[in-house]
Amino acid sequence: MAVLKVAKLGNPILRQMAQPVDLNLLKLSTSDIQVLIDDMIDTMREEDGVGLAAPQIFQSLQLVVMECSLNERYPEAPKIPMTVLINPVITHYGDEKVMGWEGCLSLKDLRGLVPRSEKVTVEFFDREGRPVTIEAEGFHAVVLQHEIDHLQGKVFLDRMTDLSQLAYLEEFDEYIADKEAIDSGSTQ
Repeated sequence: MAVLKVAKLGNPILRQMAQPVDLNLLKLSTSDIQVLIDDMIDTMREEDGVGLAAPQIFQSLQLVVMECSLNERYPEAPKIPMTVLINPVITHYGDEKVMGWEGCLSLKDLRGLVPRSEKVTVEFFDREGRPVTIEAEGFHAVVLQHEIDHLQGKVFLDRMTDLSQLAYLEEFDEYIADKEAIDSGSTQ
């Protein structure tokens, strides 16, 4: 497996609509798409991400990998099992919105306060080409929305309603994260 280079904001591939994956390409375990999936998983883990979309590694494909387990960037996040989403579509957005601080491997040193639906329903194909429908809420729903946005040429900055709530990671850790933990009564 290989760790791939991650596209940074400004690269045109991050602003393109990704192309659907041909499900016939999934049939062979040695196919290029299966190798790409494994490389994306390795890259996501190496970069300490909880999700990675194919456009972020310079592939205009509707393909996402996600997983959250003891992640240093999101230490208090709930577990998300390893999931491969091919040609994902959000079929339902819940009415309730939540505001949360998001980061992105393509904007690695930034955090922004982003409104998202608290619940979503997503239909996709797994890496074997089987149809899957999941209902997610909370952090899991946010990660799904964030990664599927990449397939539509969007980054979390496009969803922000107040750009004054954008911070570099170092300043976020010093001035915002600790204050929010104290304000909410939680500890980090």
